[in-house]
Amino acid sequence: MQQTAYNKPLPVPDPESTPFWDGMREHRLMLQRVASTGEHLFPPVTFSPGSLEKPEWVQASGKGTVFSWIVVRHPVPRDIYADEVPYIVALVALDEGCRMTGNIVDCAPEDIRAGMPVEIVFNQVTPEITLPAFRPVEG
Repeated sequence: MQQTAYNKPLPVPDPESTPFWDGMREHRLMLQRVASTGEHLFPPVTFSPGSLEKPEWVQASGKGTVFSWIVVRHPVPRDIYADEVPYIVALVALDEGCRMTGNIVDCAPEDIRAGMPVEIVFNQVTPEITLPAFRPVEG
């Protein structure tokens, strides 16, 4: 099956975020962790908040719960997203303790709820870029 061209905006990895995007391409959720405290960070940073410690990259579980969400019903820009509404954009509290945004897939807008367990989905949109999304899990 041939992949169709992806016509939506794409992230541009920079030196801070490249390990995250490399991990996504390999279907691994990579987060930064502060070695001295064990705190996980997202989005990526150069130095740990409040110190000059350089965070290390570690593989995360990809599991979490819905913290908050919105249902997009009016696409902006219309010419790019018109055929995708409604869709859900959520703030997910990852099991590692930080929060990350992403679309919720495989879930009707009326079924989403705070505290819903979710897991990461790897959406390869180009050979270089795999975007994160989340889907509900039982339990």
